[in-house]
Amino acid sequence: MIPRYTLPEMGAIWSEENKFRKWLDVEIAVCEVHAEMGTIPAEVVSIIKERARIDVARIHEIEKTVRHDVIAFITAVAESIGPEGRFVHFGLTSSDVIDTANALLLREAGRLIIGRLEHFSGVLRRRAFEFKDTPMIGRTHGVHAEPTTFGLKLALWYADAQRNLERMRRAVDVVSYGKISGAVGTFAHLDPEVEERVCARLGLRPAPISTQVIQRDRYAEFLAALAIITACLEKIALEIRHLQRTEVREAQEFFAREQKGSSAMPHKRNPIVSEQICGLARVVRSHLLAALENVALWHERDISHSSVERIALPDACILTDYLLDRATTLIDTLVVDPERMRQNLDATRGLIFSGALLLALTRRGLTREEAYRLVQRVAMRAWDEQRDFRQLVQADPDIARWLPPEALRDIFDLRRHLRNVDKIFDRVFGSEKGVS
Repeated sequence: MIPRYTLPEMGAIWSEENKFRKWLDVEIAVCEVHAEMGTIPAEVVSIIKERARIDVARIHEIEKTVRHDVIAFITAVAESIGPEGRFVHFGLTSSDVIDTANALLLREAGRLIIGRLEHFSGVLRRRAFEFKDTPMIGRTHGVHAEPTTFGLKLALWYADAQRNLERMRRAVDVVSYGKISGAVGTFAHLDPEVEERVCARLGLRPAPISTQVIQRDRYAEFLAALAIITACLEKIALEIRHLQRTEVREAQEFFAREQKGSSAMPHKRNPIVSEQICGLARVVRSHLLAALENVALWHERDISHSSVERIALPDACILTDYLLDRATTLIDTLVVDPERMRQNLDATRGLIFSGALLLALTRRGLTREEAYRLVQRVAMRAWDEQRDFRQLVQADPDIARWLPPEALRDIFDLRRHLRNVDKIFDRVFGSEKGVS
């Protein structure tokens, strides 16, 4: 039985409790810097840190009246602290807190996704080596083309995952910036040194320049990385959906003993995980579109981006995390049928070797046009009459003039077509072995 996905980590990151905790982390870091610089009494910080509490219900209760989430948060925290609470949010504007906290949340979520990608890569690597030399037909336009191996498909997906790891690491770096620069980014009420010290305490870098907000191209780049990750997962899932088709039947999703595929047709085994991946990847891409729309704001800031981000940031992260989990299980438990792959490889009775025959004839002295005409004539006959291509080639006098029987053995040798698989694996994996 495939285990059900649970969301303890990513869900916790985007919980309201954690969001308000990150806001408080920013507020406390600012208080600590103020105390270091002598702006507020040093003894106040220990009291704030000791007494400050996050009460989500109380914040929501206050917000019903004030209709401003940050003010509701500050009020509730100040209530838990007492008189010293007046020093919380000293010299700040709301976006100083929200955007700096967003950096912490996105960094936390991004690191979790990186971990998922690393695990996914390990599964792809292991299965790639498992099927490195398992021959199958390669398809272009959905039509049989030339031989490949199932291991090469998996190696390609592994290479995709490595690029996605690079993108995700860059994306985490791009969003790991804070700002404590005030209402329009001019440091009218605080010195830039406060921002620098606060960001250092939080493991962030200060934005070189900001308005009231961190510029939203950073968030758009983060969501672009998620969209590309899930698009690559969709590519894998779409391939598996094709391979599971009754007419193909080369690979299929794991089907549990008690699982049912259809309410009406007991024989059905449907690629439901792959279809779910393809569907939900579309949702992640839609969040990228919203993030790109958020880049352009009025003047030094408007609030049109805020409502979007309350949905798009957590939803895109949670969906990407979920789809990586589903895709990892999909590949880990994928049922592969090498015998069926070989049957399909032979289904066109040797037509997949037409390209090698074309090149052999040109090497013997024919023009490419002449060689193409000869090969296509025999190939179309094999296709239309469902005849063996090699036998027709051997019996064709025009081809026999140029190629003796011993030359045909090499042309129709599957090993010749796949002789560079090891070299491709060396390019992709280097000295790595297929053990995860």
